[in-house]
Amino acid sequence: MKIAVLGTGGGARAHTARLLELGHEVYVGTRDVEATMARTEPDMMGNAPYPAFLAEHPGVTLLTFGGAAAAADDLVVNGIDGHNAVAALSAIADDLAGKTLVDYAVPYVYGHESEHPWPTPWGVMPKFDPCDTDSLGEQIQRALPRTKVVKSFVTQEQETVARPGAVNGGDHTMFVAGADAGAKQRVTELLREYGWSDVLDLGPLVSARGMEMYAHLHSAIGFALGFGTPFGIKVVR
Repeated sequence: MKIAVLGTGGGARAHTARLLELGHEVYVGTRDVEATMARTEPDMMGNAPYPAFLAEHPGVTLLTFGGAAAAADDLVVNGIDGHNAVAALSAIADDLAGKTLVDYAVPYVYGHESEHPWPTPWGVMPKFDPCDTDSLGEQIQRALPRTKVVKSFVTQEQETVARPGAVNGGDHTMFVAGADAGAKQRVTELLREYGWSDVLDLGPLVSARGMEMYAHLHSAIGFALGFGTPFGIKVVR
């Protein structure tokens, strides 16, 4: 399939590399192709400049956000950060019309460290906006009424989403939520390709609220285990 990945950060790179490995044609979207290709320094998360990643992954086509979305057969992976996702996706609404958008963004609020009551040796717990009565997934769906939004991938680090076998032989749980049953099935099929055996449908997109707020527990577990320790969660029936 022709699949689009919007974003060039670490999570988007994990999906891009895995999709290539699985034999898909991958179109990566970025805000400014020339600026992305001109970078010579690591990004804010320490990832190598994107040209180095492209050199190691021949076959990737780098386009604008809209160009990548338009090139996809159906499936588009949203790797745009939560703070900018609604605006960036709204700007390419026509290119996303009729397609399945799998969203793993979390609506993190940045710069709240001074107000946080519980700093840890590794940082502070996250803060979200929206929270409780809305979710980023729902905001994206309202902004893109012609697009089938599926919330998924969000309860794991993206390297683990793309390669679930790295944790407990793949025996842990991934979730999907959204209004369109066919779109959720397409995302589930991709998860099966990745290696997930336990995919739990949480129903309508309102369930994105719980998935996004799970980042609190995910952060707490990550702090307890130590930075960089891969882990998963399992729903035991």
